[in-house]
Amino acid sequence: MFTPSRLALARKRRGMTLVELGDRVGVTSQSLSNYERGRQTPSAPTLRSLSEVLDFPLSFFSAPEVDEIDGKSVNFRARSKLAASTREAALAESRLAVELSNWIDGRFKLPSVNLPTPGRKMAPALAAEYLRSAWRLGEDASIRNMIHLVEAHGVRIFSLAPEYPEVDAFSFWRDGRPYIFLNTMKSAPRSRFDVAHELGHLIMHVDDDAGVRTRAAEKEADEFASNLLMPRRSLAAKIPENPTTDQVIRLKKHWNVSALALTYRLHALGRITDWQYRQSVIELGRLGYRTGEPNGGPRESSMLLQKVFAFLREQGTMPRHVAHELNTNLSELNSWVFGLIVTATAGEGQGSELQRPRLHLVK
Repeated sequence: MFTPSRLALARKRRGMTLVELGDRVGVTSQSLSNYERGRQTPSAPTLRSLSEVLDFPLSFFSAPEVDEIDGKSVNFRARSKLAASTREAALAESRLAVELSNWIDGRFKLPSVNLPTPGRKMAPALAAEYLRSAWRLGEDASIRNMIHLVEAHGVRIFSLAPEYPEVDAFSFWRDGRPYIFLNTMKSAPRSRFDVAHELGHLIMHVDDDAGVRTRAAEKEADEFASNLLMPRRSLAAKIPENPTTDQVIRLKKHWNVSALALTYRLHALGRITDWQYRQSVIELGRLGYRTGEPNGGPRESSMLLQKVFAFLREQGTMPRHVAHELNTNLSELNSWVFGLIVTATAGEGQGSELQRPRLHLVK
């Protein structure tokens, strides 16, 4: 049996056009188009070639039909700057990760979704305060681990393969479940901010058409993230008036944010002048903080996925078994799960959170 939608998904996941794939396999682009549309069925030798070139097992192409992620439902940043093939590759990868999420749901009882969605009824700052109250985070406490926190409230987070570094984090709702996909090539503080930014989209822009996301919406998500990660009261209590760049660099560790993000937040709150802000940005750039985050700390990862794979190992289910059930390979699976399948029996991850994901086996 051959499943046309699986071929289209695999091709897009690898970022190939019909012409490119046809040239590598030795068939015409028209034939490939016919395969993907279900008008023709590839011969056994052709299917083996497709499997080899696309690096998916033969079983992938006979698995059940898949419906692709609707690009209009996805919060892509700088959408116009991304090549169509790159967007399609990211969407295809996210669709495969959703299959893993569904597979896990069939075997474990995981945290239910607890994400208030006031939409645009609240300004970003108020929405961040509302979420802190709903999740009992306190008004000014720093958040130790963003990924652990959102997972504990039902948000599923997966990593993006490194071959498309130009794809920023993105998010969407699917079947009542919020998803966030992270670019793992960024520094730890910027990745934390990305999680908070996407959380803002999921909360405030749930009713928007993400396919036409505006700059205003991106600014709102940034404002939400700044307020969530760096509460006004917390900054007032710990940062002196008119702080120097050295003080910003030293104090940023309390909130686990980038030096530039903290500088921007202080300027937005009127804690530093326009002149100080410009000078700080220049000095931070000179010190390398525009292109990276020196001493940014360990990158956060998924506690939920770590627990799932550790438990599966204890039960004798190895990552290769999971990949087999999902009709994929280990390298592909590993790209969705922060590389955890090679270290799933290690410790519980960096830090802890106020509320950890609950993991129960479904019998």
